[in-house]
Amino acid sequence: MEQRRLGNSGVMVSAVGLGMGSTTTDFGAQDDAVQIATMHRALDLGVTFFDTADRYMAGRHERLVGEALKGRREQVIVASKFGNFDLPNGKKGYNGRPDYVPQACDASLKRLNMDVIDLYYLHRVDPEVPVEDTVGAMAELVKQGKVRYLGLCEAGRQSLTRAFKVHPITAMQTEYSLWARDVEPEILPVCREFDVAFVPYAPLGRGLLAGTVRKLDDISPKDIRRRQPRFQPGNLERNLELLKPVEKIAAAHQASTAQIALAWLFTRGADIIPIPGTKQQKYLEQNVAALDIKLTQAELDVLADTFKPGARAGDRYNPGYFTNLGV
Repeated sequence: MEQRRLGNSGVMVSAVGLGMGSTTTDFGAQDDAVQIATMHRALDLGVTFFDTADRYMAGRHERLVGEALKGRREQVIVASKFGNFDLPNGKKGYNGRPDYVPQACDASLKRLNMDVIDLYYLHRVDPEVPVEDTVGAMAELVKQGKVRYLGLCEAGRQSLTRAFKVHPITAMQTEYSLWARDVEPEILPVCREFDVAFVPYAPLGRGLLAGTVRKLDDISPKDIRRRQPRFQPGNLERNLELLKPVEKIAAAHQASTAQIALAWLFTRGADIIPIPGTKQQKYLEQNVAALDIKLTQAELDVLADTFKPGARAGDRYNPGYFTNLGV
């Protein structure tokens, strides 16, 4: 398994991690035994970077990670997150208050059944709390030995710069794929300025780049994607057109479109560590195998031309769903 450096921590992790966001109830039926078996298979394949959060399955997913890693904890860098909530009105809530930070961490440690979280992210920057205050409280966790390294999710240049003055930030996690290249103008450069690893979530475009969504009916009624503009009728059809060049490249490599999408991400820099989420072993194995796919310059040029920034039809989220995305 290819290894990549986790930012300024100097820690080495597998070049592809295992994300957990798409295994939650928002993305179809859940099966604890299946998810644990997939995590075990990931370990066997050399995947050493697991990503979860306290909001995934309302905390139950952290418990599954803890159960899966019994006797094998030392093999994995475990990341978790806090401060991101679903509100009854369909919008997002945040909690980055300094007094809440240790409470959230202690609860996650208990669910994970671990003494320390390797990488602890602020899941979303709280617009009501200065990021310096939140990160200051997170830094106390490092001093106490409860957390090793700190990260931010969906933060912008300003927040990262301010946070870094309080404590080194090791990783930034934000959506990034052929289909969502919003981070390229500002976020990736500032991460590289501070030697911060960039961890793309949803690297398969929430399933579009994997070819699993061809029409709205392919998405279950409770799936969060039904509420996202990019999957709405009209936008979805236009986005599917972007997939056609990917299908041709995939056929040339006898690979899936998902593997081509990941292979493209692997070329974006050695500081990029995607965390495709899956609870099925066959997809996990395909994701790992994507590391062996070497795209030609001509193929990279086709992908760059097809997926120019702004080519996607429809925003990632409805207006107002996140109040501070990328701040």
